Amino acid sequence: MSASDGRGRLWLAALLLCSCLTGVPVAAADDLSARIGVNRVNLAWLSRSEQETVLKQIAASGVTDVRLSLSRPVEKSIWALETAHRLGLRILLEIQLGNKSYYPPQARPRTGYGRLWDVLSLSDLDPDLYRTKLRAALHEIDGLGIRLEAVEPGNEINFSAYNGDLKVYPQPGAATPRSVDALADRSGFERGLKTYVEAVRITREEVRATVHSRNAVIVSAGLSDITAEQADRRGLERLDPGEVVRLLRERGLDEVVDAYGIHLYPGRKSVRALEARVADVLEFCQPEETGKPCWITEWGIANTARACPVDDSGREGPVRTMRAAFDQLIEAGRLQAAFYYDWDTEARYGLWRCGGLSAAGEAAIAPE
Repeated sequence: MSASDGRGRLWLAALLLCSCLTGVPVAAADDLSARIGVNRVNLAWLSRSEQETVLKQIAASGVTDVRLSLSRPVEKSIWALETAHRLGLRILLEIQLGNKSYYPPQARPRTGYGRLWDVLSLSDLDPDLYRTKLRAALHEIDGLGIRLEAVEPGNEINFSAYNGDLKVYPQPGAATPRSVDALADRSGFERGLKTYVEAVRITREEVRATVHSRNAVIVSAGLSDITAEQADRRGLERLDPGEVVRLLRERGLDEVVDAYGIHLYPGRKSVRALEARVADVLEFCQPEETGKPCWITEWGIANTARACPVDDSGREGPVRTMRAAFDQLIEAGRLQAAFYYDWDTEARYGLWRCGGLSAAGEAAIAPE
């Protein structure tokens, strides 16, 4: 353990002790200059007791912030928010725009040809339906006294896995578009971007109308960092995050968000290569004085090992390199949050292994 790791652990221990003595949840502390957290996906698929077990593991491990989803069934999503809030976890709420309740009955999903799930097109989202359903959910959340620290409408809207306005090719291997000009349905994609900005505006208005979450940060949909070469191999349309941010800004995004969302999955590389990848993907993230900062709402390094006890030595170093790069961006005011993906559901990326937090997990969630 390095000296800085030791200081971080001592700081966290002191904060936990303070929480126990004062009764104030750890996550209520305002000392943290950035949100360092984890994702836990699909809690709406679990029973209430199962949700409680997972979220207690997360809170007991020293995590202060968690990214959870508002997805179907909405009532069970709200159960998870209620439990996380009670445990003192600060919540980034991702609103899943694939929820069919936000679309007219005649809307049909684009096929994934069995290689990918079928998804609805963002251009088909009905803003009035979205407002009605979102308002009802936020009213219930607010009535339970739950405070949302941030709200992120949408996920990876620059990638065909989550936006039906982008094409899945019948067969992989062909060259995929490198710019918006080459998309199979450019007009549909651009209509979807316009609709998206309207959905974010609605989100901002409805969040500001709440009592407990009115000051929540509004974060644009975390964009995928999948490369063009990866997209070619999989037969999927995607666009670079920087290009999509530019297109969204042209449609008024900066008027309705406080920060840009971005995802980062660089793979295991050398220290220099990892640093270069972070710098490249997050190039558009700027301090508030000159632009908009970023929230990394997903990031991860894979470990495919399955045996117990877990051998996490191969990804612990890359995770520490990533955290060091993030810390520099935080210091520069260009990054405000980083949420690791994920806690325990994705076998390659999970931090909770063999009944405990892995070595890479400890490095991923250590205080900034």
